[in-house]
Amino acid sequence: MSEAAAEDQVSEDDWAAAMAEQTTAEEALAALDSGAPAAAQPANIFPQFGESAHKPDEGLRDFEMILDIPVQLTVELGRTKISIRNLLQLGHGSVVELDGMAGEPMDVLVNGTLIAQGEVVVVNDKFGIRLTDIITPAERMKKLKR
Repeated sequence: MSEAAAEDQVSEDDWAAAMAEQTTAEEALAALDSGAPAAAQPANIFPQFGESAHKPDEGLRDFEMILDIPVQLTVELGRTKISIRNLLQLGHGSVVELDGMAGEPMDVLVNGTLIAQGEVVVVNDKFGIRLTDIITPAERMKKLKR
């Protein structure tokens, strides 16, 4: 037998492996046709809930990843609605009346969500706010339901 003919021949092990693959593929197709779910293995891409409980350092590391995300912090003195006509009449020295009362605590919002209230302070010729009341998650939920 020539060397080329020997290369063209397939060994019995190769045939057995090919038949096993075909049988597995046919079983999977039969399971799909019968409506039975295929025995697929879940991809282990995301950690399971509770995994970080076993590894406290990983949970802390995941939390630290979000600490550098910037958010918009706003201190709101008050609001008002005004018509465009009145808005166009505003000039230097005009006074706009707000719905907030003098001495009332100001709202502190993070990305538009109320998280605290506080009072204005001046430190080194700059305005700041001293937090006087932190809004709990339960209080935030109550305000959303209104």
